[in-house]
Amino acid sequence: MTKAAIDALTAEHSHALELFDSLTAEEWALPSGCAGWSVQDVAQHMASTFHMIADAASIETGSSGVSEANAEVPVQARRNWTTEQVKAEYREWADKGIATLTAMQEPPLAEMVVPLNDLGSHPLHLLMNAIVFDHYCHLRHDIGAAIRRAADLPHDPLALEVAIEWMMAGAPQMCAEALAPCRVGVNFVFTDLQHISYRLVRAPGDGPWEVHQGTDGHHPVAVTSAHEFIGWATKRADWRAHTQLTDEAAAATLDALNII
Repeated sequence: MTKAAIDALTAEHSHALELFDSLTAEEWALPSGCAGWSVQDVAQHMASTFHMIADAASIETGSSGVSEANAEVPVQARRNWTTEQVKAEYREWADKGIATLTAMQEPPLAEMVVPLNDLGSHPLHLLMNAIVFDHYCHLRHDIGAAIRRAADLPHDPLALEVAIEWMMAGAPQMCAEALAPCRVGVNFVFTDLQHISYRLVRAPGDGPWEVHQGTDGHHPVAVTSAHEFIGWATKRADWRAHTQLTDEAAAATLDALNII
């Protein structure tokens, strides 16, 4: 997935630059799909994420161990910035952040597993997937909730594949507490990624939840689009409106998903 992740993030970065340059003053101020955040706040978060990746020592960061609370810190610190300052921050630190993430695609860094607070522990190369997911979701689902042309950005299969890889890698760790009482595994089949499928299942002996590629006929099937999965598996929408589930026994498992 190394080259795929780099290509996907390059494309998402281009979408963001084009969109940000097109926004009017009124559009920057609109409430986004992120509760409490304006469109400008979402863009600032995207810029701050790149800044933290490239040089965490030079930006305000939270230390709560809760990713969403930590993300609020630099956004709050920059609430009085102009839109031009936000765009400049994004342009500068996106380039530096992408360079840093690209370096993480090479050994020995690529397979070094690091703890990422409540996101779980992951090999460093997956951080680029995480930023593709972050961009795809924020542009289309959050800014897109306020601005139609953001929602209408291309549903690029490459970006979706890269984002879904991150989401599936993270689900057993990010959602461990909510999944704990669940017993029914589920296969995920994506209508817009027909060659990609995953299954979320418990390890034998009522062990921890695991994700594997491919489907298994022993488990119910959830049929959804990868684009909509990014929305409902992050609690931005109800899965019931976007998913066909072959057995309601797996409903609790889908309810438990809240991927960051």
